[in-house]
Amino acid sequence: MGDGSCCVCKEAPPKYKCPSCRTPYCSVTCFKKHKEESCQKILHQEEISKSALQEEVTELKGIQDALRDPELQRMILQIDGSSESEKELEKVMEGQAFREFTDKILDIVNPQE
Repeated sequence: MGDGSCCVCKEAPPKYKCPSCRTPYCSVTCFKKHKEESCQKILHQEEISKSALQEEVTELKGIQDALRDPELQRMILQIDGSSESEKELEKVMEGQAFREFTDKILDIVNPQE
């Protein structure tokens, strides 16, 4: 598995790597100790960017207010539940309310400078 020793006990050569953070360890005992004390999941840059962007979108008051609208909720559920979601999306995009909602999201995701 490589050079060095177990990152937990610092004695035995490592045989395994933690599935969450890839820290090398030598035994079940060391794995359990590692999980209890110091394991932190490694996030890939794509996950971090996507997560941050999602937080930005949901934090904006205009988006939150729009999502409270029962008609908009109905349209979103209709698109999501349709076997032909693209056609359903085209259909609801003809309405002004849904277009305004998607425009708000697009302005956040891809701001025009």
